[in-house]
Amino acid sequence: MPEKYSTNIGRQVVEKAGLDVDALIDKLVKAAAAELTTYYYYTILRMHCTGLEGETVKEVAEDARLEDRLHFETLVPRIYELGGKLPKDMKDFHDMAACSEAYLPKDHSVKAILKVLLEAERCAVGVYTDICKMTFGKDPRTYDLALAILHEEVEHEAWFQELLEGRPSGHFRRRTPGEGPYTQKFRHIE
Repeated sequence: MPEKYSTNIGRQVVEKAGLDVDALIDKLVKAAAAELTTYYYYTILRMHCTGLEGETVKEVAEDARLEDRLHFETLVPRIYELGGKLPKDMKDFHDMAACSEAYLPKDHSVKAILKVLLEAERCAVGVYTDICKMTFGKDPRTYDLALAILHEEVEHEAWFQELLEGRPSGHFRRRTPGEGPYTQKFRHIE
């Protein structure tokens, strides 16, 4: 568990609502670790999407990759607002991620890469669903933030499922890469 700062009114209000804030901070730190490591691993996966089929996947993976970075940037301020902090050691941070690494498969085929991308997004959907359940009616700020991220993670899952299985997803190209249509209201980066 990351070191905590002194209690602030925001944390006190959430605690009075009956939420275990230390458990919430732990979940948020693990989610942030998953987002940052996914951003890293998606960079590698994207580079291995080659050929005509790979170019299509590369574009979609880039949107998901950049939005995962935005998710990390969205989570970190809330962690600190609640009195938590990130670990000092990057390896420790990586190892506590809520989801497994989105590793480059031995078979570097586009289909194998899509399977890894799909599994990563499915894990993220579960993480944010849990955070939403935990905070609903008790911590509106964290709930709103987690719900916005959840919306984007559900879209990411649908994108990769469409590419892998040919199932319609309703995916529309983002106006700009990594736009984050639901999380842009939390944007702390330019």
